[in-house]
This record gives sequence, C-alpha cells and structure tokens, in this order.
Amino acid sequence: MNDRSCSDTLVANARALARQLDKLSFGAPVTHVYNPLDYAWAIHEAYLRRYADTPRRVVFIGMNPGPFGMVQTGVPFGEVATVRDWLRLAGPVAQPVCQNPKRPIEGLACARSEVSGRRLWGLFQARFGQPEAFFAEHFVANYCPLAFFDNGRNLTPDKLPTHEAQPLLAACDQHLRELVAVLRPEWVIGVGAWAEQRASTALEGADVRIGRVLHPSPASPAANRGWAEAASAQLQALGVWTV
Repeated sequence: MNDRSCSDTLVANARALARQLDKLSFGAPVTHVYNPLDYAWAIHEAYLRRYADTPRRVVFIGMNPGPFGMVQTGVPFGEVATVRDWLRLAGPVAQPVCQNPKRPIEGLACARSEVSGRRLWGLFQARFGQPEAFFAEHFVANYCPLAFFDNGRNLTPDKLPTHEAQPLLAACDQHLRELVAVLRPEWVIGVGAWAEQRASTALEGADVRIGRVLHPSPASPAANRGWAEAASAQLQALGVWTV
C-alpha cells in the first residue's frame, strides 16, 4: 500500500464500521448508544488524516469511548483540553439521534475532564513534547467506537449479553485487522486487559506483537498510585520504549 493512502483507507474503513454498527440494536440494561463516528465525525476524520498518514511502529488500543472523552470529541481517549490544545483539532460536533439527558453532548465546550485520557495523553506529551514527535511512530485507536449507557451509568462492551456482543465484536475485530493491515505496526498495545485480549483474538496469526499497559482509569487503585510511571515501566519491559 502506498503510504500516502493510509489515512484515506482508514477514513473509509471507519465510515464503513460506523454504518455497520448503526444497524445493531441493544436491549436492557442499555438505554442509550452513542456513536461518535457519526455525530463527531468531522474531528475524528481530522484526527485520522493528520495523525495516521503513514505506517506506525506502535498502535495503542483502548476499549471504547468514555463519556467525557471520545464521546465528546471523536478522538480516542479524547480529553477535551488535550484534543483542543495539544492535538490542535477542532470541528463541529452534532447530537446523537437519541441523546441521553444525563449524558449531554457538548463537544469541545465540555467542561468535564476525562481522567483516563488526561493520563494517557499526558504521558505522551511529557515524553515526546510535540504531537508530531509522538505520532512519528505511534497511534491511538479504540477497539469499539460505541458508548453504552444504562441511564447515567457507563456500560462497557464486556457487560453486554452474548447475543448482542457477538456481532459487535465481529465487526470491531475485522476493523482492527484492517487498521493493522494499513498501519503495519510492530506492536499493538492494549490499554487494559480487555483490549489486549480482543487484540490477541482479532490478530491471531498476524505478524504483530501484542502487549498491554495498565488501564489509566481512576477506578483502578494501581493507576491512582502513579499510572504514568507504571505504564512507562511496562513499555520499557516489553522493549517498546527505551529507558
């Protein structure tokens, strides 16, 4: 594949995934499903075109969007201040077809901070300085682009019943394989155990190494004891990063 076509192919693949997932239905306890690849598409496309224009040595894979991250901005782990001020991305953000009144979409005007995203992108900013230095060899994606809510409570994909999860996982597995085929990474790093497990399943037999870092969620006591240091040590132990 010509390197210059990387972002074009990723954009087309993301649009296809969004259309495929929009056809799925989810029952109780899910009350609302958000697909930021629809209503926040402008920023997501800008992210792909600016930061995924050539192959990458390392691809970080998250689980699915958080309510104050990608749900608002269309960028994986997309903590608002990071997206606006460090990644320098902007664009219109519309509304989901069925908006959850307990989880309003405010786009880049959202005043809430996504702790996981702040920690993840904060580590990259501290280590690399400018986004161009980080993205020279790295990229960040989410395995699943959908956010699920039980009224105001965030639900992760692993909590879905099997008959609803199966078509979702099949579509996301295929999209991950396509992402890896385009970016040709040496490493795929799951952010958390579930993302690592999905990557291992989807990419079985592929010429890529799979690893994991601790998830930066504030719900994790280990992450709260110094996530950046722990994640850096894990990446160094794997040989992904040098000391």
